[in-house]
Amino acid sequence: MRAAILTALLFLGTFIAGAGTVEEYAAKIAPLIDPAKLSTLGPRGANTRVQKITFHLASAKAEGVNLSQIADAALLKVGITNRAASQLTKTAMLRNVTIAEKLGSLDSSGMDEMRNGRAATVRRGPYAGDELSVDHIIPRAVVPELDNVIANLELMPQRANSRKNANVGQRQQDLAESCTKRDFLVAREWK
Repeated sequence: MRAAILTALLFLGTFIAGAGTVEEYAAKIAPLIDPAKLSTLGPRGANTRVQKITFHLASAKAEGVNLSQIADAALLKVGITNRAASQLTKTAMLRNVTIAEKLGSLDSSGMDEMRNGRAATVRRGPYAGDELSVDHIIPRAVVPELDNVIANLELMPQRANSRKNANVGQRQQDLAESCTKRDFLVAREWK
């Protein structure tokens, strides 16, 4: 009995030691959300980063690490102190994990794809079989300045993304208003 308890404790200790910390995950995500680096990317350059961010956050969630704390720490590491920019970016990152979960894209194959910045496959729902693409909430055709802004990017099945085109609805208007109220689009100041 005592040996079984000792073995269980050793196993638990190994599991905990192998789990990442908030700081370790934040260090992996920070370079992917750094506005200075994002601004140097070409068109749709942040799309692979969204996939990688989602991989890291999904990995952290599987290990029981607090995603909100990871996002906050990563944003601080890259100097994003503008509260509104920070909140919109954090919300987008966390929303992408939820989307990938709901669409069944976080299986081992999907996680492998996302780790490498590629699109996972949608496994659940009416879009099963589609790739999990990155959508610009406010279309880049409408506001190209938001092309590589993480707060403007969200995972979506490819067919749904293709149908959306450059349409601007209430959601896009609300995000644009939120950005302009906080001088994101006017000053383009994300720090």
